[in-house]
This record gives sequence, C-alpha cells and structure tokens, in this order.
Amino acid sequence: MKVFLQFFNKKTTMDYNNFIKLTKFISISILILAFSSSSFAQNTIPISLSEAKANAKENNTNLKISEQDYAIAKANYNQTRAVLLPKISVSNTSIATNNPLNAFGFKLLQKTVSSPDFNPDLLNDPGKVENFNTKIDVQQPLINVDGWKARKAANLQMHAADLQKERSADYLDLEVEKTYMELQLAYKSVDVTKKALETVNENQKIAKNSLDQGLIQNADYLNVEVRVTEVKNQLQYAESNVQNVSDYLAFLLGAETTETYVPNEELSIVASEIDFGSKLNSDRNDIKAFEYNVDAQTQMMKSSKLSFVPRANAFGSYEWNDDEFMGFTADNYIVGLQLSWDIFNGGKNLGKVHYEKAQLEKVNLSKDNYIAKSKIELNKAKRQLKDAENNVTLSKLALEQSEESLRIKTDRFEQGLEKTTDLLFVETQYQQKELAYYQSIFNYNYALAYLNFLTK
Repeated sequence: MKVFLQFFNKKTTMDYNNFIKLTKFISISILILAFSSSSFAQNTIPISLSEAKANAKENNTNLKISEQDYAIAKANYNQTRAVLLPKISVSNTSIATNNPLNAFGFKLLQKTVSSPDFNPDLLNDPGKVENFNTKIDVQQPLINVDGWKARKAANLQMHAADLQKERSADYLDLEVEKTYMELQLAYKSVDVTKKALETVNENQKIAKNSLDQGLIQNADYLNVEVRVTEVKNQLQYAESNVQNVSDYLAFLLGAETTETYVPNEELSIVASEIDFGSKLNSDRNDIKAFEYNVDAQTQMMKSSKLSFVPRANAFGSYEWNDDEFMGFTADNYIVGLQLSWDIFNGGKNLGKVHYEKAQLEKVNLSKDNYIAKSKIELNKAKRQLKDAENNVTLSKLALEQSEESLRIKTDRFEQGLEKTTDLLFVETQYQQKELAYYQSIFNYNYALAYLNFLTK
C-alpha cells in the first residue's frame, strides 16, 4: 500500500524503472491471491433445501436438547403417579439381642413361646436371641387432593414442553432456510466477482495495448492494475464467505464434514401470497405453550392451598419371623387406614401459597409481554416484506441502468474515447449494483420466510 501511495503522491510523471517495480509488486500480489483461491471448494456436496431441513430435524443438537426437555417434563409427570398407585416395599431384617423385653417379643413373633420361657431367671437373662424378619409393606393413597392438583400441573407442563419442542423445530426450519439462502447468496457473490474479474482482465488487455500505443499514461494503466488486484482480493473474501456459511450449515445439520455444501437451487424470488391483514395466531405453538404454563401454575397454586386439607391413606404389611435366616415359620399381618392433617408446619405451607401466587402472577405477565412483543414483531415483519419487495424492483432497475452504462463506456473506451478512471468507476458500480440486486432477493425471501414463521 505504501508503494502505491508513493507513486500516486508524486507530482512528476513516473519514470520507466518505477513503473516496472510497481508492475512486479502487483504481479506478486496477484500470484499470492491466486494461490489462496486454489484451495477453495476442493470437495463439494450438492444439497437441496428439503434435504437440509430433513437432515437438521434428524441430527440437530439444539432440537435434540428440546426433545430432552420434553422427556424431562414427561418423566416429572410420570413421577406424580405416586398419588394414585400403591407403594410396595420388601425388607429382610436380621437382629440379635439379649435385651429381655425384645428377646421375649421375638419369641412371641416366632410363635415359639413355651412354659419354661416364663421362668423369671430366663425372663431376666434370656441370653442371645436371634430374629430374622421378612416383611412386605403396602401403602395406598386414597385421598390426596393437593397431590392430584400437582399431577394435573405436571401434565400441563408436559404439554407445554411438547409444544415448545414443535416450535423449536419450526425455528430450526427457519434457521436452515436462512442459512441455505445465505449460501446461495455467497455463491452468487463469487459468480459476480468472477465475472467482474473477467471484465477487468479484458479491460487490462485493452489498457495495455493503449499504453503501448501511447494513448494513455502510465498512471491510467496502474489504475487498471490496482482494480484487478482489488477484484481478486474481493474474490478471495467471497470464497472464504462461502466456506464460512457452509460450515454453519453443517453445524445446523449436525454434520461433521470439511467439505463444502453447494445448493442445488438458484437464488431467485420465492412466489407466495401473503395476507398483510392477518393477525397474530393465538394457536401458535409457543403462545399455546405459554397458556399451558399459566394453567399449570394455576394448578400449582391450588395444590399449595389444598395442602391444608386432610389426607387419607390405607396401609398394610405381611411379615414372617424365624430364628433362621430366610425362615418363614411364623407369619402375621397388619392393615389399617390413616387420616392425617398438617395443621401447622412452621409456616411452610402458607409460605408456599404465597410463592406459588407470585409465580402465577409472573408467568401471566410473561405471557402478556410475549404476546405484545410478538404482535410488534409481526407488524414489523409485514413492513419489512413490503420494503424488501420494493427494493427488489428498484435494485433490478438500477442494475439494468448500470449494465447499459457499462456497455456504452466499454465501447467508447475500446475506441479511445473514454477515460480509464470513468470506465473503472462504471465497472465497479455495475458490480456493486449486481451484488445489491441479489442481496435484495435474499432480503425478500428471508422476510417472507420469517413472516411465514410468525404466522404459522
């Protein structure tokens, strides 16, 4: 760059030696850029948008995370079966003691008490007595109102997680479609820049011929050389951008690959009919999920209030006692009904009521805020689509005008009637207008896809 400035800042005309030095410098720069470009897209993988979406739904990590969120919510719901189903446990206990009371009790349980066991000396000093107890306990909830409400809340949370999973899949579709269109745009940028490079190379040949004939100055020819280097540099950046977008697409697809994706479909306007008067869909998955969460929190608040209601549970046990391990000589059972009521639990139950009430207010506010924000986002998306549609029309017109201007300037330059700087300006402007046109198509297609996502 310093070399360029040195030459351009001189007020005197360049001598031949300085011209040769600058030409060599530019040639070396071109060789370096050409070598860098040779590594672009060695291996490519053609892919369609439908294939990309299908692969993403199958392998995307974020979608798998949302599926696990649903699995967690479902597991939490399954745990609440404890308020309906019995609890059954089996135990085997081995005890050895010389405690008079326990020793006599073990003999009673083993049904081995006889007349000599009532001997006061034996009662006071029974010696070592062993007991092996095998027991089956059963507890059956009968009335557990707060638990029923908590189970209903867990069921609603499970449905909310399922809807959030579906919304995550919708968002993944949008992200894949956006990235796919970015890849289309990146390849278009490469094509446009390559075409610009062909143009400036042709102009360079014409300029060199004019220089040899003494029709233009050295400085004019150097401007063409600088333009060639500039376009080559732009091509390198465009090709790097293709690889960057391809890598992100591979990430979305859950693919580990060093190859470069190539879209099967060209970047073009997507035809669609949009109802700009449509309102926010209240049945949209994410909004329905919020409503389920509000209902779930309502049930949790009711559950905390009903914790003051008595609970009824049936229980029973069947056991075997023997003086040998795993013996089943003596058996007995116990059955009963328990009615319990936590009248005061240190203020814990009352505090939980206040907590669940605050949580309900919070989730209600969050839902209202989310819906209000979604409405704003929908209206904004409609305006963006209209703006993008207008921009496509205007950028296409500007491109056509720039193309005609370039054609005229090129013809005049070949005849020696146009300055080199004017031709370079028009050629640069045409490249910019072409890139702007394809960018406007991308903006329109994405605005359309985003609006479809918001109204889905």
